[in-house]
Amino acid sequence: MKPLAALLLLALAPTLAHAQTPIQVTVDTAHPRAAYAPAWNKWGADEPNYVATPNGQKLLHELAALSPEPPYIRVHNLLTTGDGVGSLKWGSTNAYTEDAHGNPVYDWTITDRIFDAFRDAGVRPEVEIGFMPEALSTHPEPYRHQFPRQSNVFTGWSYPPKDYAKWSALVTAYAEHLHARYGSSVDTWLWEVWNEPDIDYWHGSPAEYDRLYDFTAAAVRKALPHARIGGPESTGPYPKADGTPGSSSEAFLRQFLEHCARGANAATGQTGAPLDFISFHPKGQPKVVNGPSGKYVEMDIAHQLRAVDFGMRTVASFPEWKHTPILMGESDPEGCAACGIEQNPQNNYRNGPLYGVSVAEATARTYELAERYGVNLLGSVTWAFQFENQPYFAGFRDLATNGIDKAVLNVFREWGMLGGSWLPATSTGALPLDSMLQGATHTRSDLSAVATRKGREVDVLIFNYDDRDLPAPPATVSIRLTGLTGTHATMQQFLVDRDHSNAYTAWQQMGSPQQPSNEQTTQLTAASKLFQIAAPTALSTQNHSATIPVTLARQGVLLLRITDQ
Repeated sequence: MKPLAALLLLALAPTLAHAQTPIQVTVDTAHPRAAYAPAWNKWGADEPNYVATPNGQKLLHELAALSPEPPYIRVHNLLTTGDGVGSLKWGSTNAYTEDAHGNPVYDWTITDRIFDAFRDAGVRPEVEIGFMPEALSTHPEPYRHQFPRQSNVFTGWSYPPKDYAKWSALVTAYAEHLHARYGSSVDTWLWEVWNEPDIDYWHGSPAEYDRLYDFTAAAVRKALPHARIGGPESTGPYPKADGTPGSSSEAFLRQFLEHCARGANAATGQTGAPLDFISFHPKGQPKVVNGPSGKYVEMDIAHQLRAVDFGMRTVASFPEWKHTPILMGESDPEGCAACGIEQNPQNNYRNGPLYGVSVAEATARTYELAERYGVNLLGSVTWAFQFENQPYFAGFRDLATNGIDKAVLNVFREWGMLGGSWLPATSTGALPLDSMLQGATHTRSDLSAVATRKGREVDVLIFNYDDRDLPAPPATVSIRLTGLTGTHATMQQFLVDRDHSNAYTAWQQMGSPQQPSNEQTTQLTAASKLFQIAAPTALSTQNHSATIPVTLARQGVLLLRITDQ
């Protein structure tokens, strides 16, 4: 780490070596806009059993501490048959089996272990009802996959039930048990049906998914009449290759929304189905590029944002659904959380600050798109948690590695410091939203800012994003705050970049140990914390305004907290 004096110079003074005109960030602190809601505080994972391990419980508590509003956690495999031992892309609860006579046997032992971990940490479940128990599957064998040794993971758990009466009874018993164990807190939970039924997670037609949704929703509501239930948790929806609407993922979402509005309900015989939130999964697609100076990772955040755009546009096109909350059940830079750098070298971006700044960029632009279409943004789930029995910094999409927090978690900590109401914030270095959707960050950096105010506290989040993971001079930025009401102010600064709030750099500097000593673990833990540049400092104000010069490295994220006194 750099000496304090050098850090202060880095953060507070323009970089003399670069004579570019400073980027102007302006924040109007006197005119709050809409209330700020943390749409980002939702996470998920394929492997439900990992939430109950020591590292999983540690991470759950850290996520709960990020903001005053409890986060939501979504996991796959809550009804999958097995022994409760997790592995990559796999988890199980053994909730449903049958005796020798074909009678249902319910066992909530492993289920309770998972949901107790949620309760004890103070997080709320986003209960994904799936996958198909082996005894109910229309195609039960093979059932347990062995990813990554086995490439096909869509085995017997991904098929429809052979008996909808037994499936419905299971879902009702499941909801009744959770209500009996966790009481009225279940009223704050979210309930959803399956995952990505438009691809091989569901070996059935769209109409068959609609049937599954009808029976599942009715079974949940039988036990919990006020349960908030939604779907379809489909992929994309992406535009077609030529950029126009009409892709298969968009078509699936449209037919589902049409079914919930006007279709024949297979379970009730009535018209339509309950739909309290609408969910889909935007993803980017990074790649390794052969550049003049060697290979580097190039993100494609535009691909992710176009799916957000098309999804919101699709929802807004239905008058009956336009104001229904939208929950992006997975929104990520790419598609496979459990694929590390051995399989996909481009996933090395996940170890350092590029993952964090991409989350900052995507989150800010998602808020912007929701405002553009006038839709109700409930949230955006980052599909990342933590893995067990894996190497340090193996390039998985996770928030921590063997108990060591990654840089991306510190970006979430910065987002968690926002609160109150949005403030108008502009940046001369910001790319227009339409340019972002067209892929402008393949060739240009985007330096944007968002800001909030709660009482006398103003928080400004600034990020310097570029798809290209290449060295670049830091950006020189002048931040102007107007509308301050006090006679003076204090300022705190929190920084995430390659050298700060980033345990990956510290791990590399100590030789990338896979069995770090106790001393090294202590050092990695310290490096994994959100870095505060200095103690609170006095900020000079004049005519109710203040100007703050900073430099910000490419892929850096800076949080300024100004207390107006």
